[in-house]
Amino acid sequence: MWFKNLKIFRLHPSWADSLENLETFLEKSGFQPSGKQEMQSLGWVTPHEGGGLVYSSNNQYLLTLRADKKLLPATVINQVARARALDIEEQQGYKPGRKQMKEIKEQVTDELLPRAFSVYRDTRIWIDRTNHWLVVDAATSAKCDEVLGMLAKAIEPFPVTPLYVEQSPASAMTNWLVSDEAPPGFTIDQDTELRSTSDSGAAVRYVRQSIEIDDVRKHVQAGKQCTRLALTWADRISFVLTEGFDVKRVTPLDVLREGQEYAAHNEAEQFDTDMALMTGELARLIDDLVDSLGGEKKSP
Repeated sequence: MWFKNLKIFRLHPSWADSLENLETFLEKSGFQPSGKQEMQSLGWVTPHEGGGLVYSSNNQYLLTLRADKKLLPATVINQVARARALDIEEQQGYKPGRKQMKEIKEQVTDELLPRAFSVYRDTRIWIDRTNHWLVVDAATSAKCDEVLGMLAKAIEPFPVTPLYVEQSPASAMTNWLVSDEAPPGFTIDQDTELRSTSDSGAAVRYVRQSIEIDDVRKHVQAGKQCTRLALTWADRISFVLTEGFDVKRVTPLDVLREGQEYAAHNEAEQFDTDMALMTGELARLIDDLVDSLGGEKKSP
């Protein structure tokens, strides 16, 4: 249930009316497995078995976008295409040119696609109607863009904007390390990355190891800034904050897990309990994290 990554966006309050019909909008792009000649298909699936495309609880929504991608490596296509090209060379007496090789690869791809294996990948989206957040559980920008693109197709207008904060995360994290003092409610953990601001891109990483203040100051004097920092919030959730304000490796600590498995009588109640716990805790974490970076900044 818990999101492992948080890509956070601001949801404009004007979207409230559209959310009332969100289920209907998403049904138009419900998931269909990719066809024989398709490399990939995208569509919405139910976040919880037996439910609709929108799981709603206490003004919180959960959505799931499924990607069905064919496994057809370029090395396989190239290998078959080269063998095909050799046969053609024997027949016509000369090697296929660039244009003909392109046509051969396209033909090989069309022939192999129906036999390729498919792999499903689900990306979850949390919509907080109370605090107006839209959060995507994605580790990469590409997966996040898939989600935003599909939502934009389903809903018009689409008033979702990036989250801007007053202080850059890199500058703030560097200051926290130099002063050896995390913002209120947070503690600094052992994973750290400092990267040069020059074109060299030189970087130093500390994994499961604390960094000494003297070492921090030396790296900062050499022109480095903190680009990744492991933190714990309120002794309840640990995570890694990046320079792009992405929250990664989100891990609820034992204090949140104790007793949860006994709080519900069936799977549906358990899912609802887990959903309420996750959204409530993450909403508070996001608010405190934004405050620690000087508050929200209006879109430029």
